[in-house]
Amino acid sequence: MTKHAKLAALSEAGVSIWLDDLSRERLDSNNLLELVRDWQVVGVTTNPTIFAKALSDGAAYDAQVHELAARGASVADAVREITVADVQRACDVLSGTWETSGGTDGRVSLEVDPGLAHDTDATAAQALDLWKAVDRPNLMVKIPATLEGLPAITRAIGEGVSVNVTLIFSIERYRQVMDAYLEGMERARANGHPLTSIRSVASFFVSRVDTEVDPRLEKIGTPEALELRGKAAVANARLAHAAFREVFGSARWAALAAEGGQPQRPLWASTGVKNKAYPDTLYVTELVVADTVNTMPQATLEAFADHGEVQGDRVTGADEDAQRVFDALSGVGVDIPDVFAVLEREGVEKFAASWDELMDTVGEQLAAAK
Repeated sequence: MTKHAKLAALSEAGVSIWLDDLSRERLDSNNLLELVRDWQVVGVTTNPTIFAKALSDGAAYDAQVHELAARGASVADAVREITVADVQRACDVLSGTWETSGGTDGRVSLEVDPGLAHDTDATAAQALDLWKAVDRPNLMVKIPATLEGLPAITRAIGEGVSVNVTLIFSIERYRQVMDAYLEGMERARANGHPLTSIRSVASFFVSRVDTEVDPRLEKIGTPEALELRGKAAVANARLAHAAFREVFGSARWAALAAEGGQPQRPLWASTGVKNKAYPDTLYVTELVVADTVNTMPQATLEAFADHGEVQGDRVTGADEDAQRVFDALSGVGVDIPDVFAVLEREGVEKFAASWDELMDTVGEQLAAAK
């Protein structure tokens, strides 16, 4: 039997398994290499929270921190060099996957400073800077899907940068993200960049939707409201996939695909289950559909390897049922637009706070090293 047969079945169903974690210790111990070799992992995503945790745990970064302190590096420069070094190494570990998948997988994501989420020009400039600094063809630069982030996405794609669009919660914003991608690909074509070299994913956050909606349902407290707990997140993702099929089935996209453009794959993010009353593989099993990415924390990866089930395509054709869930949510009094506004605001704030924590941690380590 194939090692980790359940993960192999998930991959065979067309779901690319990406790990939602990266650290120097994971690289030094060859753990990432093991996950790629034996656990069907074909990509890695990072964010400021992940790096802040990695820097605060253990001594894996001590040698580089001492070297940076010895030459008087600023905190900002140190953070950049540390994160870029980890991402470069991860890109190298995944380079074989990148080659064998034709550039679709084998990707490693590095996020722009989330404090720039509402500054289009600064986000676009940093995206280009990170693309050059990492200097690996299998990098993806993560840009948040704020209103100000949308034109930055277009600019980066137009310059040939592969982009992971993060912090998408609503279908309305997702449609704007896909439009930004198509416009970026049109610009890339006009700028002479080969469309075959550009890849993008749209990170649609899943579990956080239930985390925000469920307490609202409990506050309403009616039997009809309580019956809807744990249903919003999966329904939202299924509606997102319906929008994806529509946009990438359009004549506008067909013209780009004819020149080698690749669809911006949906990526199911935040798939670790927060509510222990729900199955710990819920946001993997219920979102199986070909040509998507599921980025998982290691605990979810291990849970699915142990007892996950692939029950076929759980998304295509489920959009009518998903819409009924949202109609019912509105019917019992859940303010859906407010849910998504809160999630985007808090998402940016949490990543910005993690970035500040990362800067503080590195600053303290530099001071100690001096």
